[in-house]
Amino acid sequence: MSANDNSVNIKNAPRKYHHGDLRAALIETGLDLLKERSAEEMSLREVARRVGVSPTAVYRHFPDKQALIFALCERGAHALAEAQRIAMAEAGGGREGFNATGQAYVRFALANPALFRLMMTTSKDDGQLSEDESLVSESMRELRRNIATQLPPGSTPEQQRIAAIHAWAWVHGMAMLMLDGQIPASEEILDSIRQG
Repeated sequence: MSANDNSVNIKNAPRKYHHGDLRAALIETGLDLLKERSAEEMSLREVARRVGVSPTAVYRHFPDKQALIFALCERGAHALAEAQRIAMAEAGGGREGFNATGQAYVRFALANPALFRLMMTTSKDDGQLSEDESLVSESMRELRRNIATQLPPGSTPEQQRIAAIHAWAWVHGMAMLMLDGQIPASEEILDSIRQG
């Protein structure tokens, strides 16, 4: 057949999204875009184009860009908490496991810099949320569970909360120093992370 025939050229037809979970596909595409650029540089139209759907299809799942941002942050928080759970288990629990969760936190930040920064700067309200209501709440709950295993028996919930804040500040500070190029993101430094 010649190029002038009335045949359909499937090879050159644009890929369109036709089935499955569109919401999940939009989130995955948003996460992929965050590997290339910041959230400020990302648009819903671009996400739609990459998935292969019309921009109006996106609005059925995300009424605006901020709704997609929240979903990306929640997915990131889940992935961070899962990385910490795996690190704790692989290290065999205890103090070594707890230290491994801190290393996992920093490694997550280094592997996902745009997503990590987005998670840490996005709030669903005016920024006055407690740790339990924040977009990183799953990770914070994991940290508090781990902290409870490291404190003396009978420690109060308030002591556990303060210890969790201290541990979080320590690894978060380390992550930000590495992300901002203030210290090298070396394995030697990562391996030296000891919490508490």
